Amino acid sequence: MFSSEMISSQQNHVVTTIETIPPETITASPSMVQRIRKLFSRELLVTLALGQVLSLLVCGIGLTSKYLAHEYHANTPVFQSFLNYILLFLVYTTTLAVRQGEENLLAILKRRWWKYMILGLIDIEANYLVIKAYQYTTLTSVQLLDCFTIPVVLLLSWFFLLVRYKAVHFVGVGVCLLGIGCMVGADVLVGRQQGHGDHKLLGDLLVLGGAMLYGISNVCEEFIVKNLSRVEFLGMMGLFGSFFSGIQLAIMEHKELLKVHWDWQIGLLYIGFSACMFGLYSFMPVVIRRTSATSVNLSLLTADLYSLFCGLFLFQYKFSGLYLLSFLIIVLGLVLYTSSSTYVAQDPRVYKHFRNAGHPITDTPTLGPLEPSVTYTSLRQEIEEEPRIRVA
Repeated sequence: MFSSEMISSQQNHVVTTIETIPPETITASPSMVQRIRKLFSRELLVTLALGQVLSLLVCGIGLTSKYLAHEYHANTPVFQSFLNYILLFLVYTTTLAVRQGEENLLAILKRRWWKYMILGLIDIEANYLVIKAYQYTTLTSVQLLDCFTIPVVLLLSWFFLLVRYKAVHFVGVGVCLLGIGCMVGADVLVGRQQGHGDHKLLGDLLVLGGAMLYGISNVCEEFIVKNLSRVEFLGMMGLFGSFFSGIQLAIMEHKELLKVHWDWQIGLLYIGFSACMFGLYSFMPVVIRRTSATSVNLSLLTADLYSLFCGLFLFQYKFSGLYLLSFLIIVLGLVLYTSSSTYVAQDPRVYKHFRNAGHPITDTPTLGPLEPSVTYTSLRQEIEEEPRIRVA
């Protein structure tokens, strides 16, 4: 039916067509499976898992605080924080005390004691305001409004840590905040049956103030654990936190502490709170060093759902399908944010104020390994691909 010449001509035409296709066209667009694997990489899954561990600890802190304030009328936010700082002092401050050389406790205090003193006061008051808010507002409201920490961390990281974000990061944060808005809507629909409406505004204001202080503390923590050490940060928080919270406890809360009707249940709640708080303080620097303060605070938004499920059984909260929808939206935003790495616009003069007190600083960076720059260990590969930005 077909001549051999016609068949040979068609075969030559097919071969010529295949050969003229550029090889980069064939491999330019990866398959859907490859894209999904790249999006849900091992690094991303580990980041999500670490964030959920922190969320569970935050949930434990919220539940024990809520029980102490409403079930046992133990309104002792300063005492609760004081217990945590004492644990930090016993573990980390004593570790610094037995070290030798420049990492010794006395050597650190000589160089930057007043900076850690200010940071300790900020951290104390952040804990005080948020824990105090549990007396006036609902558990869900506290953890919803606490997300005000996120824009604070973003702004401070941009101006002081010189972190530069891409469009996908702002989209991810926006999606997370959209999920929070969905949760607020659900909370409004069912919140009238969840407790203290008369003082809810006061409780909300306390949460917002504490969230702003938490943002300042988180950004300082990120800088310290990535440039100095985790043990130094926790040791200094234990030293100054226990000192100033002890003074605040003696002045403001000694009468409330005497009103507590001590029994094994209240003691167990205080132990549970202290264990969750100590675990959060000890583990958070590890996660921040691996990621960033912004990523950690976005991960903590999922603590709302854990608190809600516990509140359904413990505090007779009403359930709404909007809570599940908001959880999925928050997770989607977190995936978008962590799918791409941030980068740092380096300036050799930026970090002098904390590290080099008392030493002359020049405008030209040193060539030797004297001052390590801020390095985001989980983002190293993408940092190399980004252009360096010089900030005047």
